[in-house]
Amino acid sequence: MYFFLSNLSFVDICFTSTTIPKMLLNIQTKSKVITYAGCITQMYFFMLFAVLDDLLLSVMAYDRFVAICHPLHYTVIMNPRLCVLLVLMSVIISAVQSLVHTLMVLRLSFCTDLEIPHFFCDLNQMVHCACSDSFLNDVVIYFASVLLAGGPLAGILYSYSKIFSSIHLTLATQGKYKAFSTCASHLSVVSLFYGTSLGVYLSSAATQN
Repeated sequence: MYFFLSNLSFVDICFTSTTIPKMLLNIQTKSKVITYAGCITQMYFFMLFAVLDDLLLSVMAYDRFVAICHPLHYTVIMNPRLCVLLVLMSVIISAVQSLVHTLMVLRLSFCTDLEIPHFFCDLNQMVHCACSDSFLNDVVIYFASVLLAGGPLAGILYSYSKIFSSIHLTLATQGKYKAFSTCASHLSVVSLFYGTSLGVYLSSAATQN
């Protein structure tokens, strides 16, 4: 659990570091200008750490599932090799999807005097500000969103449905309290992550870009 928490903490620091320094610079200099190369770089790392954050949360849900539903086999199933492999696979998937989106943005042509109404270079805004056809980009964005956001969320919900049913059927009151307290912090982080993400993107989809 602490191995995954340390990785999640590191990823969260990197995630905020992709946008906050530039935002602070904008406030200090009273300028919102960013170079094309800087925008592409920022966009790549933002997507990399956002998806990695999402995948690590789903891996942690699986870790909690094994710990509560199969406690006697926990050390065998969640051995150090598997833990490292799960984190490594999450990193590879995140890096590949970020690279694909970035390369697909690079093939687009943009008009002069481009303005993005965000404090960071958002992929969706970049694509819709392009002068060339962005249909293929939209398809890849929607497909990746369903696969890399919906997939981990479905895994988290499935893990916790099994956890709650196992707690309800097998544990005494004291054991239930301990199990729920173990999962509470992870559930709160999941709620914050998905709640704010859905709030930002659904509200922006309902209004003009």
